[in-house]
Amino acid sequence: MSKVVVFIDGFNLYHAIKAHPKYRPYKWLNLKKLASLYVHGSDTLEAVLYFTTLATWDTDKAQRHKVYIRALENEGVTIVYGEFKRKQKHCSRCQRDFWSFEEKQTDVNIALSLFQLAVADRYDKAVIISGDTDLLPAVKAVRSTFPSKHLGVVIPIGRASEDFKKQADFHYKMREQHLASSRFSDVIALKDKSLLKCPDTWK
Repeated sequence: MSKVVVFIDGFNLYHAIKAHPKYRPYKWLNLKKLASLYVHGSDTLEAVLYFTTLATWDTDKAQRHKVYIRALENEGVTIVYGEFKRKQKHCSRCQRDFWSFEEKQTDVNIALSLFQLAVADRYDKAVIISGDTDLLPAVKAVRSTFPSKHLGVVIPIGRASEDFKKQADFHYKMREQHLASSRFSDVIALKDKSLLKCPDTWK
């Protein structure tokens, strides 16, 4: 029997789902239930960590995200926040500079959590839901430092990362049926007896 912790790269998964119109209704996703689909046999799901960042400059978007985070916290998912940084970019078409926002810290947060929880012996197996190859150095470091621990990967639906799969001890394919069976109900009864409704734009 192995202890399993699942690490979810929130924006990597979100944008993979959003990129395909038929998958978009699954944005309202119960990540604990999804994570449990990649835990097999007598293994036990010890924790699910969701790495994300709030778009604080967009009040409506941030509020919708907070609603979703409340739904996840109700399921016992641990939220790990990064942040957005304002950055000046250049448009090659119009030759003008403009300001944009870039997500920062998620890769580092996942890497640190992978290592810290390995040191604390919180898991025998770690499952990373992401296709971001920037995480590969962390995967290699944990595998070399803790050879008895096994690291697996689930590439978000519609995406591919052969390099990531080659570095992992095991990998699973994310299928539409996994998303469909893991979607929250449109209205969720929280543990404090209040109701939480799926934002209309997430349906």
